[in-house]
Amino acid sequence: MGLPAILVAACGALVASQLVAQPLELELWPGPVPDEPRLLERPKEVAEMGEDGVFRIRLVDRPSMTFFPAPKEKANGCCVVVLPGGGYNLLAWNKEGTEVAEWLNRMGVAAVVVKYRVPRRSREEPHPWPLQDAQRAMRMTRSRASEWGIDPGRIGLMGFSAGGHLTLAAGTADADELAYPRIDVAEDVSARPDFLIPIYAAYLDKPDGELEFPKEIQLSKDMPPVFMAVTFDDEQRGSDAARLFVALKKLGVSSELHVFSKGGHGYGLRDIGQPVSGWPRLCGDWLKASGFLE
Repeated sequence: MGLPAILVAACGALVASQLVAQPLELELWPGPVPDEPRLLERPKEVAEMGEDGVFRIRLVDRPSMTFFPAPKEKANGCCVVVLPGGGYNLLAWNKEGTEVAEWLNRMGVAAVVVKYRVPRRSREEPHPWPLQDAQRAMRMTRSRASEWGIDPGRIGLMGFSAGGHLTLAAGTADADELAYPRIDVAEDVSARPDFLIPIYAAYLDKPDGELEFPKEIQLSKDMPPVFMAVTFDDEQRGSDAARLFVALKKLGVSSELHVFSKGGHGYGLRDIGQPVSGWPRLCGDWLKASGFLE
């Protein structure tokens, strides 16, 4: 299944630079999408480029994943499944998706960008439907590891803002328990990521403001290693990341946290003239030091 023309335009810089070749889009669900609310009526998917250079996708009810292979001469077998942010209402497709794929490809890492369901199906709990999509994307990616030339033991999960919250929810869930009815043989492999990279993750406290992790984030000593980057001036998200770091330390889970003083929220990999723009280099160093690029 080819990429729609409007998404090809958003990926144009990648293709033009030949950093990735032939992005491949696959629908996550070959049949009915699980657990969709009945009588869910909305217009077809909307995608538009804003004046700020952010390509936003709204109204996703047919979720998909797009595979960006690393250049053959650089490919090291590592792969990262990427979850763009957007408050569970939309997806910042280029800033927190395809641009991330380009960066990963430069390191020889394959990327899978997930177009999960938005907007929120539930105001109180927006994550269960995207969580199904994220877990399905992890399983589909791992089931195609041999075909795509990636190591099934080096597949990580990375997300921004709401996608960071989704990364932690998916990365701490029971990877052997299906959150949806069995679809095909992809369900025979684990949905557990080998590492987690939540960047300026949102929703790390309870909706009522209590400084406790929400129930969908189930921390344990057996969870994957974690790399985090955030800023002090990003509302409460810097302190939330610090709480998470302390909790991981107590559990003995390998983790690395970078809290920068300024930068706000939603910068992706773009240079905003602040030290926080150096987080991708630090993340690359962490991936290498952790052995994921070997």
